Amino acid sequence: MNTPAVVPPPEQPDDISAHVPVQEPEPVRGVFGAVDALLREPTRVMHHLTTSTSAQLTATLLFIALAAFLLYGVVAGSFSGGTQLWAAPVKIAGGLLFAALICFPSLFIFGCLAGVYAGMREMAGIVAGLLAIMAVLLIGFAPIAWVFSQSTESVAAMGALHVTFGLVAFFFGTRFVSASFDRFRAESHAGKRVWMIIFLLVVLQMTTALRPILDTAPTLLPTEKKFFIAHWTDCINAPTKAETGDKK
Repeated sequence: MNTPAVVPPPEQPDDISAHVPVQEPEPVRGVFGAVDALLREPTRVMHHLTTSTSAQLTATLLFIALAAFLLYGVVAGSFSGGTQLWAAPVKIAGGLLFAALICFPSLFIFGCLAGVYAGMREMAGIVAGLLAIMAVLLIGFAPIAWVFSQSTESVAAMGALHVTFGLVAFFFGTRFVSASFDRFRAESHAGKRVWMIIFLLVVLQMTTALRPILDTAPTLLPTEKKFFIAHWTDCINAPTKAETGDKK
């Protein structure tokens, strides 16, 4: 009895997807390209923070942050005018950049504890992205802030408005930090959350350490140390210019 020949099964075609090259994200070019990528495709920015162009991209993000903070500062300074037209932009831009600088070492340490596969260069890019997103959002709020600055005399009301805009910008900026930690395979997010609180407290204290930003004062910088909550309480209880008779 003849044994029937075993016909081998037809050879399965190779997985086509295995031969399809992974498409590299488009490079982020220029200031406007970086702004567009931050708002529409932040993952593209995160990707290029790990490439050879990361230093250039980080510098671009920092330039965006600096320019936008200065422009927003002009709007904030228009509330009182005069010296504040140049002092407020310098204080806002300088204060935020300095806050990021002094908080950067703690972010790097928390990142290492969380198992983030990122070096100093990548972490610097993450902080630059945070600042750039915050700055771009503040520019979006600038026309609204200008309308209120020209129609009210209350320092407390304007301060509350600017703080609200800043908190919204901070929230969206921290989303970029969270997504970056995920992309760099963070095993824990506890340290990142602690850092966000620290950074926010430092920024809020800067509003007091560099006062006045909205109002005027005999000196460019304060001569008295205060916690930001105490300073805000004093601003809330302070009379407006109209109540003190300053407005003619």
